[in-house]
Amino acid sequence: MTSTASSPDTREGQAAEEQQPSWQRRLRRFGHAERPREDVATRLVPAYAEPSPRLWMTLGLSKPFAEQVVRWSGWAGPLLITLVAGITRFLNLGNPKAVIFDETYYAKDAWALIHRGFEVNWPDKVNDDVLRQGSDIAIPHDAAYVVHPPVGKYVIGVGEWLFGFDPFGWRFMTAVLGTLSVLMLCRIGRRLFRSTFLGCLAGALLAVDGLHFVMSRTALLDQVLMFFVLAAFGCFLIDRDKARARLLAALPTDEDGRARPDLRVAQTARLGWRPWRWAAGLCLGLAFGTKWNGLYVMVFLCLMTVLWDVGARRVAGAVRPYRAVLKRDVLPAFVSTVPVALATYVVSWLGWILSPADGSGGYYRDWAATSGKGGGWTWLPDWVRSLWHYEHAVYEFHVGLSSPHTYQSNPWSWLVDGRPVSYFYESPLPGKDGCPADTTDKCAREVLALGTPVLWWVAALALLYVLWRWAFRRDWRAGAILCGVLAGYLPWFFYQERTIFYFYAVVFVPFLCLAVAMLIGALLGPPGSSERRRMAGAAGSGVVVLLILWNFIYFWPIYTGTAIPIDSWRSRMWLDTWV
Repeated sequence: MTSTASSPDTREGQAAEEQQPSWQRRLRRFGHAERPREDVATRLVPAYAEPSPRLWMTLGLSKPFAEQVVRWSGWAGPLLITLVAGITRFLNLGNPKAVIFDETYYAKDAWALIHRGFEVNWPDKVNDDVLRQGSDIAIPHDAAYVVHPPVGKYVIGVGEWLFGFDPFGWRFMTAVLGTLSVLMLCRIGRRLFRSTFLGCLAGALLAVDGLHFVMSRTALLDQVLMFFVLAAFGCFLIDRDKARARLLAALPTDEDGRARPDLRVAQTARLGWRPWRWAAGLCLGLAFGTKWNGLYVMVFLCLMTVLWDVGARRVAGAVRPYRAVLKRDVLPAFVSTVPVALATYVVSWLGWILSPADGSGGYYRDWAATSGKGGGWTWLPDWVRSLWHYEHAVYEFHVGLSSPHTYQSNPWSWLVDGRPVSYFYESPLPGKDGCPADTTDKCAREVLALGTPVLWWVAALALLYVLWRWAFRRDWRAGAILCGVLAGYLPWFFYQERTIFYFYAVVFVPFLCLAVAMLIGALLGPPGSSERRRMAGAAGSGVVVLLILWNFIYFWPIYTGTAIPIDSWRSRMWLDTWV
């Protein structure tokens, strides 16, 4: 029986619509939707999608074994993708056997840190000696003025300590972190979307992103920063699930055993010990201790987790969720993250702090005992005042940095791969350095920090979808992805007059991959879609993914420094700004 215009359901729907604020009614034409009406338990702790064993049964596996494979997929899928990512990143890692781009700073600083505890001044044109002598090279004693904290350089130094002072050694740990970040993103995506497939897809996209790939094979700090930022995001995501599960357990249940909202519980419940927030604080401190833009990330992610608590208490029945969070959650959230991050940052300077203060230690280590005598802060330990002076000098350097560079770029161009950075370039003659002997002209060997173009261009569209999803469908997952992108991207717009580079964008590449995975999930169709809708969505999504994979393979030579004929190299310079 169909309802008529005068049916009670229709009249109730019209009345509910009339009660909506006018701005909501106007936004409905753009896709604005009401908050989901699922039960409290589903909204607080959504279930994971149950993969079907049908695919494996079609491939010839018995039903029990197919079901077992599906149960393993939550870890087996991410581990398989991580294995592929690791093989590609470690394959011929020492090539090119050269000090490329800013490795000239960080590789040598790392070697000095693990032997001296502070960075030193290396002689000019020492790179050839480093490549020839390796670990046997003499380390200078004079302290150097450096403008980045030590964590990332310590990380690079671990690889040098294990494998020696050569290209493989100083690239080893960035390759490890690049590989592990693929595993983390698979698991983060799985938890975020409640889908093993979409989680693995996000990780696979990260594995074939050219910028992430090149940064995994280069001893620069930004890949280390990316790893700790992603780890902090993952810790906050786990904390979100566990805190909501505790809140759900505290709610009363009805006669059917279903949880129901409760004002008193929602506004007064304490969520107890939250160790994953402490872990997030540690990761944020390590990020901040790698490069200072980790501070911006800390602000964005801490605000995000507080808003998550607001949403949880609202779902649980709080009438004034912001007031409840302010009373119950904000102080514990602050204590478990910000002080932990700052303490981690200070501890990362321990090598500098313990170095001699007689002028033979780290740069500015003796400032308090020499130039910094007197003043109103002499009651503080000398190392504190010296470190503060050092940090202030570094801040002034960063704010005033404006020396032009061939490969500098404006952040407006990053999402479309406007100006990638060439880390290494040579033009070997035929028969030399991998250049085929039958080549009629010279070859080109390049390591170009370029995001896989098709992936980045799709990601630019995916961000528009994610923004729409967050603004009009109130999808917290879209908000989390946008937060990750903005944390790594937005701050650079405040420093457009500075000398900045495209490869800084590697910090938010994982979140671009999550955005593309979310878009592909939408293309595949929502649960309950018809078979025809699913097939069309799968075909379109498959084409997009295969194009991204092909694009990565096509640009492989200029990601790895492989010698190719100059005409082949020119055919890969799609934009004039790439040269």
